[in-house]
Amino acid sequence: MYSRAYKSVVTIPPLVWVIVFLLVPYALLFCYSFWSVSPSGLIVHNWNLGNFAEMLRQPMYLATLLRSLRIAAYVTILALLLGYPVAYYLSLHASKRRDLLYQLVIIPLWASYLVRGYAWKTILGTDGVLNGVLNFLHVTNALLVLQTHLNASFSSHAWTHGWHVTFVPLSFLLYSPFAVVLMLTHIYTPFVFLPVYASLEHVPRNLIEASYDLGASPWKTFRRVVLPLSLPGIVAGATFAFVLTFGDFLAPLLVGGPSGIMISNIVASEFGAAYDWPLGAAISLCMLLLVVSLLYFTERLERRVAFS
Repeated sequence: MYSRAYKSVVTIPPLVWVIVFLLVPYALLFCYSFWSVSPSGLIVHNWNLGNFAEMLRQPMYLATLLRSLRIAAYVTILALLLGYPVAYYLSLHASKRRDLLYQLVIIPLWASYLVRGYAWKTILGTDGVLNGVLNFLHVTNALLVLQTHLNASFSSHAWTHGWHVTFVPLSFLLYSPFAVVLMLTHIYTPFVFLPVYASLEHVPRNLIEASYDLGASPWKTFRRVVLPLSLPGIVAGATFAFVLTFGDFLAPLLVGGPSGIMISNIVASEFGAAYDWPLGAAISLCMLLLVVSLLYFTERLERRVAFS
């Protein structure tokens, strides 16, 4: 139907874009991972496995990698627990308000990543919104402090014995893995919601009606009909959340602190402050292999559970 010239005009620009901005950087990353840095700071093109041996020799890299995988798993599970019920309700139960609720779910995607990150930093800080609410409700731990000299401003009140209550803010809310998980769950839940919602929209409604007609309870209908048919969306959403979380480096930088550092922060540090590009490339290559293996596994799993 189309001439050879038309096909070339349509296909060549995307192929050139992929080669220049995807395959070439990957090839450079592969080469750098086998090179080394001289004592003078120059990159020496002698092929060796020293960078990979350094990764195995230093326990910090393995510990950070495991922490990153653990945080990615937590975010994936929480995003599924939040995104699937919302998608289920919008797809099967919400009728008149479906469009409005759908827009409310995807509104966070309209805001900048940094804006949402600094918003969570403001919420979770020791002087932030959450600690302020907890202090107002007297939820945080209260310590009685003995004052030896009464303040003149309290002399007219009932503080005659020199005692008052000081509320201690919850410092673990910010600069911790908890803050990283919370922020990334908020950011990547819409990425789980969208494929799950699309999968639920393709569930044949006559199968659900047939299940009810045959006497199945709502829970049994969900377990035997809706859930199996929505598994492709669940797999796709979980893959999005896990891969995006695993490669994230801004959230640990904003709210993670020393205990919330992830493997991407190590890579950024090696390429930036340490100027050890070969070691950073070796870590990046290992991350790439993990992600590609995960994508291959989930792609095969999605094919197996897909409904045609």
